[in-house]
Amino acid sequence: MKDHADRLAEAWGELVATARRTVADGLVVGTSGNVSRRIKDLILVTPSGIPYDRLGPGDTTAVDLEGRQIIGTLRPTSELPMHLTVYRSTAATAVVHTHAPHATAVSTLVPELPPVHYMTAALGGPVRVAPYALYGSDELAANMLDALRDRTGCLLQNHGTLTYGDSLDQALDRTAQLEWMCRVWLTASSVPGHTPSLLSAGQLDAAAAQLRGYGPQG
Repeated sequence: MKDHADRLAEAWGELVATARRTVADGLVVGTSGNVSRRIKDLILVTPSGIPYDRLGPGDTTAVDLEGRQIIGTLRPTSELPMHLTVYRSTAATAVVHTHAPHATAVSTLVPELPPVHYMTAALGGPVRVAPYALYGSDELAANMLDALRDRTGCLLQNHGTLTYGDSLDQALDRTAQLEWMCRVWLTASSVPGHTPSLLSAGQLDAAAAQLRGYGPQG
């Protein structure tokens, strides 16, 4: 029992640290955005409307896969439907949702982020934009899931980003990569008289194969 409590406390600490990084890295403003982590059938999630720097060990908030609150008294994030939809539909153990500025700007311009960099392959291919729907709604969650088909991240039209991964670090890194690619595309697109060169499907496939062997092995 103590081991479970210790693991839960450690996981909550990692979640809060990740949420604080989204603010420090300029991916969210105030209490916007949200972060979650799955431990078996328990979903730890940031609460609604609480600044991340005020969250402590006693603020642990968790729900089950049906959204029923299991731990805590603080109300879970209003974007809980998106988080639960990801966990019900993928093998993800972490989800990060932000209002990253460059990514949000791109979401208002195109239906898909043009593949300006090979890191597009790290997200499964060109990143789609989920059509706009009211935040916190089941409609938004459904639009997001469609945009995530064979992808690990998407843009949310006039809203922000959502990425998932095997860990909080991986999910946050994917958010950062997505925001950076959006910034690159916006910068290149703003040069008068020039159109950014884009990578072909074959080039992205080759990059994906190369990325599978990237980093520490074994």
